[in-house]
Amino acid sequence: MADAALPAGAAGRSAGAETPLRRAWRKLRRNRAALIGGTIVLVFVLMAVLAPLLPLADPLKSNFLAIRKPPSALHWFGTDELGRDQVSRLFFGAQASLLAGIVSVLIALGVGVPVGLAAGWYGGWVDAVISRITEALLACPFLILAIALAAVLGPSLTNAMIAIGLSAVPIFIRLVRGQVISVKTEDFVEGARAVGVRDSVILFRHVAPNTLPPIVVQSTLFMAQAIILEAALSFLGLGQQPPSPSWGQMLNVAKNFMEQAPWMSVAPGAAIFLAVLGFNLLGDGLRDALDPKES
Repeated sequence: MADAALPAGAAGRSAGAETPLRRAWRKLRRNRAALIGGTIVLVFVLMAVLAPLLPLADPLKSNFLAIRKPPSALHWFGTDELGRDQVSRLFFGAQASLLAGIVSVLIALGVGVPVGLAAGWYGGWVDAVISRITEALLACPFLILAIALAAVLGPSLTNAMIAIGLSAVPIFIRLVRGQVISVKTEDFVEGARAVGVRDSVILFRHVAPNTLPPIVVQSTLFMAQAIILEAALSFLGLGQQPPSPSWGQMLNVAKNFMEQAPWMSVAPGAAIFLAVLGFNLLGDGLRDALDPKES
C-alpha cells in the first residue's frame, strides 16, 4: 500500500537512483587519462602473472656466446653482460616491482589505518603523541627513511618491501586521522551517539567506511612511489639480489655499459617510467571519480 501511494516519478527516481560506486565507475570510464593509466597497469600485471607461462628464455641462464648482443629478432631488447635475454628479465622483473608495491601498501595500511583511526577518534593525549611522532617521521625525506630502514634490515627484496611499507606508515596515519576528525563531527555520528550506539560500532561501521575513498586513492598513488623505491633500493644493492631479475638491478648493471651497450638501460628504464605513469594516471582518475563534489 505504501508503494502504491508513491508518485510514479518518485518511484522511478528511487528505482533508478545511482549508487556512489556506480557513479564513481561512470566517471572513471569517462576519464581518458585514467583509462590509459589503467591499461598500462593491466599490461604490467599481465606481464608479471604470465611471465612463468610464456615461452620466454630462462632469465637466470647465462649465454657467454651472446654477451651484450644488440636488439634482434631473437632478443628483442638485446642481452645483458652475461648473455641473458632482456625481455625475459624485464617480464620477471615486473613480478618483483609489483610485489614490492602491493606488499608495501598492505604494510602501510595495516599499521597506518588503525593508528590513524585511534588518533582521530580518541583525540587528547593519544592524538598528541601519535601526531608528534608522525610529524617527526614525515620531516625525514621518504627515500632517506626507506634506505636507512633497508640498510638496518639487510639487503633482500623482503626487507626492502618492509622498509618501503614502514616508511609510508606516517602518510597513511595523517590521511586517516584527518578524515576521522572531519567525519566524527557529522550529524549522523552525533545522532548515533544520542541513541546510545557504542563508540566502537560508530567508529568501525560508520566512520571508518567514510575514510575508504581517500585511502584507495593514496594506495594507488603510493604504488608508483613503491615501484620507484624498490628500483632505487635494488639499484643500490639493498633490494632484489642477483641473479634474480629486478628493474633497478638491471639499471645498476647497465650503467657500467652505457657506451658499449646502451640498449641495456632502455628496457628497465622505460618499464619503470611507464609503470609509475600508469599508477599515477589511475590514481588521479580515482581521485576525481571518488570525489562527491565532481559531477
